[in-house]
Amino acid sequence: MLNALRQIFRKPEKGRRIAHVPQGERWYVIGDIHGRLDLLEALQEAIEADDAACAPANSTVVFLGDLVDRGPDSAGVIKLARNWGKTRKVRYLAGNHEEMFLESFEDKEVLRHFLRHGGRETVLSYGLKRKEYNRMQIAEVQKAMHKIVPQKHRDFLAAFEDMIVVGDYVLVHAGINPKRPVEEQKRKDLLWIRERFLNHAEPFSHVVVHGHTIFEEVEDTGDRVGIDTGAFRTGVLTALVLEGDSRRRIQAFEAEDGSIAVRKQD
Repeated sequence: MLNALRQIFRKPEKGRRIAHVPQGERWYVIGDIHGRLDLLEALQEAIEADDAACAPANSTVVFLGDLVDRGPDSAGVIKLARNWGKTRKVRYLAGNHEEMFLESFEDKEVLRHFLRHGGRETVLSYGLKRKEYNRMQIAEVQKAMHKIVPQKHRDFLAAFEDMIVVGDYVLVHAGINPKRPVEEQKRKDLLWIRERFLNHAEPFSHVVVHGHTIFEEVEDTGDRVGIDTGAFRTGVLTALVLEGDSRRRIQAFEAEDGSIAVRKQD
């Protein structure tokens, strides 16, 4: 009760746009993972502990896309994400790397691009030996992918959503086209847009929570919140927690001794 009253009378941050999610709901929005299973495992544990310690709510976990590529265990990330959805409410947004991965099974030119941008690590995470991979031609890699990647993983990724609207927020992988209303957004923009979205100076209709573009720290401009903290590069994976009109963070990160630790920030 005391925590609820504090939320009601809490003063807004200076210059911060106030946005709400529906009353009684709590949303845990996870940024780009890129194959960092170790960070996701720690973040999953921290989210479950946080949700259990907070007041009862209708809680939802959202993956903002780019579960795969670049990091060492995309296969493990997909498995964890899929299994987590069997035990609680989890929603999944498509990222541009999921799109490339899926298209690579049939399009060799997309496969070439995919492999150059982190896809090699994804293929290797399914058990293909590095020496064997290095000897393969592009057609052979594609054939191997059909064999080693479970169909249930492909079907799981193919079912990802493009965008989620919750209260005053839009949750999306890359961003939105500033020239189009939310209900008229195109999938290509939602998965790939960058400069036209990031450089837009006018307010959006909703506060946009997005990944895709790496920031050293969570970038909250008021009208958008970028939560891709570069897990594969920096060792920091971020979850943004939305409840009422509050925004707080839970992060899994690599400590100096190489272990994985967790920190929270209101």
